[in-house]
Amino acid sequence: MKSAIYRQAEYYELAFSFINAKKQADLFERFINKYSKIEVKTIVDIACGTALQLREMSKRSYKCIGLDDSAEMLEYVKVISEKENLEIGTVKADMNNFKINNKVDFAYIMMGSIIYTETNKGFLSHLNSVAGSLKSGGLYLIENFPINWTSPKFFKQQSWTMKKGRVKVRTVYQIIPKETLRQTVNQIIKLEVVDNDKKFNFVDKNALKIIMPEELKLLVEKNGKFEFMGFFERNNMKQLRQASSDNIILLRKKHC
Repeated sequence: MKSAIYRQAEYYELAFSFINAKKQADLFERFINKYSKIEVKTIVDIACGTALQLREMSKRSYKCIGLDDSAEMLEYVKVISEKENLEIGTVKADMNNFKINNKVDFAYIMMGSIIYTETNKGFLSHLNSVAGSLKSGGLYLIENFPINWTSPKFFKQQSWTMKKGRVKVRTVYQIIPKETLRQTVNQIIKLEVVDNDKKFNFVDKNALKIIMPEELKLLVEKNGKFEFMGFFERNNMKQLRQASSDNIILLRKKHC
């Protein structure tokens, strides 16, 4: 995926700096303690970006790997990890076709990035890649699977502004229906940056496929390498009762 935004790691991190990485890491550990069948020492963050959560997990003494297709993001992770005195490995790879030499105990993907599997075929390839890199009994956690399209809010434009010193980033995000028969949408992300006296605009537009919840369960079954543990509310680990932007899907690697 060619991207203007993901080449701007510092602006991207500022845009999403409202994320509470400590709270999310606490949630990871709660899921691990309840559902993992193995002890977790090693972790991979898929489509890691600037790796906010991974950096927090590294502070908690986990061995961490960030995987992303953006060289700029991975270089940022290396630099910021050194500044924060953390040891985080990096792997440059397509999230739908990758292999990690030493299998990990826990894997996750955040911020709805799972939509970049783009097609059912891509999603199955993604599951194969995760399964090949995850130990049996280990968990795969997917955050913010896009399942609330019945609400008008799903297609409503969102925007927010974050500031740091003399740098201001306004983020605009929207999903627009494209072909309903094919379940495709256009996803638009804009970063409007004011950096001291300079102004920049970065825009990404991607045609992506929405996977329906029951469709996802069938794809997981077809893949055959994971147990489907459920749809969960993001903040309290309760089973999801209705579609929500704030959700988690939990899979567990089957024993081979």
